[in-house]
Order: sequence, then C-alpha cells, then structure tokens
Amino acid sequence: MSLEGQRVAVLAEEEYQELEFWYPVLRLREEGADVIVVAPQTDRAYESRLGYPLLAESTIEDLDTATLDGVVIPGGVAGQRLEKLEAIVDLVRDLHERGAVTAAIGSGTGVLAAADALKGRRFTTDGSFGAELANDGTFVDEEVVVDGTVITSRRADDLPAFFRSIQRTLTSKGK
Repeated sequence: MSLEGQRVAVLAEEEYQELEFWYPVLRLREEGADVIVVAPQTDRAYESRLGYPLLAESTIEDLDTATLDGVVIPGGVAGQRLEKLEAIVDLVRDLHERGAVTAAIGSGTGVLAAADALKGRRFTTDGSFGAELANDGTFVDEEVVVDGTVITSRRADDLPAFFRSIQRTLTSKGK
C-alpha cells in the first residue's frame, strides 16, 4: 500500500523514545509519504532518552497544516512535554477536527487527550497512562486501537501493528 501523495507530520521534543519516533518516520518514508519532522524550534538538536539527536524540519508556526493528512505523536518523556505546548495541542486538535489521521503511541496519547481527540473513543496507551486518561475515553489494553481516524498504541513492541494501522487508515482516506 503506497503512501505516495500523503503528507504526515511526526512530532519531536527532548527525550523522545527512539523506536517510537524513528520507526514511523522511516516506514512512512519507505512507503512514499512526505514526512515532516515538527518541533518547537528548528535551530537546535533534540536528543532522545539515549542521546540520539534529531533536527526538526519545521516548527508549528512554519507548517502549512492544511496540507497534512496526518500526525504521529511518539512517546517517551517527549510525549509529556508535547502535551504542555499549546501550539502542538492546537495542531493536533485542528487535524483531528478535520478528520486527518491522528496517531499516538505510549505517552504521546496524552497529546490526543489534551486535544480532546479521545472523547468518547476507545484507545490504548502504556498501562501507566491508561488510568490517567480514562476520563477522556475508554481505555483498553490492546497492541493498537483504531477508532475512526484516531490510532493509539501502547509501546515500542507494538510498532509493526501501529504502523500497519496508520498505513491502512491513510490509504483508506485517500487524497
């Protein structure tokens, strides 16, 4: 299932979880999607929990959100940092409200909750965050949950299923 013509933002912040960030970025690019790494600033490197740096390609302010088909929100401490950034939450809320794919793994699910994207939906996340977010929707402990265009997953072990769900949902939406 080619993702040619699909444009997806992947969010970045300090202490991102390496696999939860790089696996979707590389797999989306491998399938032909135009992937944009988005962070609060572009003039600095963001380090993972293990010290692997990445450079953002765009800030929220410079991003043309009308051209996006989806967003992927990785976990790690980065997910908790991202949910505190109003511009990030507004981006995710806007994409969700217009029916774009909004996908989060681990603590990145907190950004979906902050953007009101989990209201009335089934979702999954790392077990330690599930109880925290239970007021936002219905938490289930499954490797991936797809509820409309909202896709959630628990942890790095679930990345193959997470990616397949993102790919399937983007492909079914078409352009």
